[in-house]
Amino acid sequence: MTQDCVYLIWALTKEAKGVGAAVSESRRSLLTTTGSRNATIIEEFILLGFGGRPQLEMGLFGVLSLIYLVTLFGNLALLALTCLASRLHTPMYFFLSNLAFLNVCYTSAVVPKMLVNFLAARKSISYRFCMAQVYITLFLGAAECFLLMVMAFDRYAAICHPLHYTTVMSKTVCVSLAVGAWVGSFLISVAPSFALERSLCNLVIDHLFCEAPILFQLACPGQDLSKNEAMMVAGSVFTLLLPLVLILLSYVRIVAAVLNISSADGKRKAFSTCSAHVTVVTIYYGSGMFTYMRPQSGSLAEKDKLISLFYSVINPMLNPIIYSLRNRDVKEALLKVLGRTKGSQ
Repeated sequence: MTQDCVYLIWALTKEAKGVGAAVSESRRSLLTTTGSRNATIIEEFILLGFGGRPQLEMGLFGVLSLIYLVTLFGNLALLALTCLASRLHTPMYFFLSNLAFLNVCYTSAVVPKMLVNFLAARKSISYRFCMAQVYITLFLGAAECFLLMVMAFDRYAAICHPLHYTTVMSKTVCVSLAVGAWVGSFLISVAPSFALERSLCNLVIDHLFCEAPILFQLACPGQDLSKNEAMMVAGSVFTLLLPLVLILLSYVRIVAAVLNISSADGKRKAFSTCSAHVTVVTIYYGSGMFTYMRPQSGSLAEKDKLISLFYSVINPMLNPIIYSLRNRDVKEALLKVLGRTKGSQ
């Protein structure tokens, strides 16, 4: 899911290739010119994807179909287990269940249409569906940043203030933090985007799905995008930089507290409670920043698409695996739930 939090550094001005007469015909059938100088009514977009490499698309269809099923199963299983197992009714797993729900929503908004286009001769997406993908991925990308920040605060409270942990992270506080993450994400990332000027003239999207940066690709020639860019930069400060800074500050305090623990076993246990979260944060921010916070060039177009697959498709699959693989609580809760199910039969 860059991740969408790091959408502001997007400088793609790639020229669509390999569409030739098909795109010209699409322009005639999909664009209705109005009386304005550059204004057009766009009903549909063409997603280039990997159109020039059908064998790659067939291979990706099989692999991504399997990944999507694993993502749904893993995250939904984690959600169910968190609800059924009383020992997982803790702040950390409450926030983790929110993250699992987010992963299911994100992949379901992106992957099914992507799989359909892999098999379709004419790879298209309606204007409304494309805009829906833009807003959904924008919203969920920001929400994941906020949730990761809240989870870092939870680890800080657990390690740095263990005696007051149950008070600091009470049920009311946890619900308030989760609601604040979701509502704040919408208000900061999505709501301001409705004010962006969207005079779109290009219907060819050199990508696999629609996300916020494609609005710059589709802008009319000569359009002043300074207002849009300023709003996106301002939003990114709150959806990307602020959560990242607070996560880093939390772990500075955590590391300092752990180093003061005298026993090696105590240090190991303290670090082990944070290892999964650190791994997820590193993958999430690392893949997104590698994609967007570097110079873009047309020669890297297909590599960029593969990287976008990583943070939007593979990362949601990895999250439940990372949190469950070496987690004793999850394994014991799973065995208990399975044992209870067999006993009831």
